[in-house]
Amino acid sequence: MLINYQEELDKLNKIRTGETKEGYKLGIPELDEFIRFKKGDLCVTLGRANVGKTSFVLYMMLLYSLKHDFKFLIFSSENEPYSIIRTLCEFITAQPINKLRDDDYKYATEVVRKYFKFISPEKLYSYKDILKLGQSYADAWDYQGFMIDPYNSLIKDSEMGKNMDGHSYDYQCLTEMRQFCKKNNISIWLNVHAVTGSIRMTHPMGHEYAGYGQPPNSGDVEGGGKYINRSDFFLTCHRYTQHPTDWNQTHIHVSKVKETQTGGRPTQLANPIKLKSIINNVGFEIDGVNILQKIIQDREAKTFLRKA
Repeated sequence: MLINYQEELDKLNKIRTGETKEGYKLGIPELDEFIRFKKGDLCVTLGRANVGKTSFVLYMMLLYSLKHDFKFLIFSSENEPYSIIRTLCEFITAQPINKLRDDDYKYATEVVRKYFKFISPEKLYSYKDILKLGQSYADAWDYQGFMIDPYNSLIKDSEMGKNMDGHSYDYQCLTEMRQFCKKNNISIWLNVHAVTGSIRMTHPMGHEYAGYGQPPNSGDVEGGGKYINRSDFFLTCHRYTQHPTDWNQTHIHVSKVKETQTGGRPTQLANPIKLKSIINNVGFEIDGVNILQKIIQDREAKTFLRKA
């Protein structure tokens, strides 16, 4: 099947004339410079165990929900659904769940109900199963993002496993995920783990974090470089969990932005985005500003201006 040449020229001309839409911003310059939400992208998040990959992705999804009314489908096999709902509620209210008043609890749970749906983790799924579920919800519910957390929790498709090696299998999986994204204009946010060898790598003497574990690079994914090859957007989430003062900082290294003309770009190697956890781990701040609360305030201000 050949391409429709005129359709491709139309796309090219929009880039030439500046009509191509940029990826969605949050209104937070420190994030928008590097990260944009782009419908139809395959986004990969790498990190060691227990650095907060899932929390970071959930937080970003919530920000885009409140900023742009985007909806998200969540599959997280390593977290109970109530635990994820709790995390989202704490982000929304910036308070621990056991400190919430009844009205705040009701408000937060209704926000989560509006913007998120959850696939039960009680059974095992292959990537084909997950994409079929994603497709069925795409046909019934208008959602923009799909978190699959983590990739290595998906079982191998038995028939495919008979006929191809693991490397080829992963490539096939990532290719089909990209096709799903493009077909449905839905972004997949795929969480992946680092290989064991990278966990032993530490910063050298003289480095700001000498002796502490280095953030894994894009080639340190379990399965190798195919993930950054196939992705549209790739970032690494890292935290120095044993550091006496910076243990509550999440460092975000953006390694790949496939289409920089629509916004976003890789971070400098030694200058990641730094998010500080709010006390009780109920959100993140940049330069002392609660990111989510700023977005809510901006949204309320725009609503007021429209009414005025």
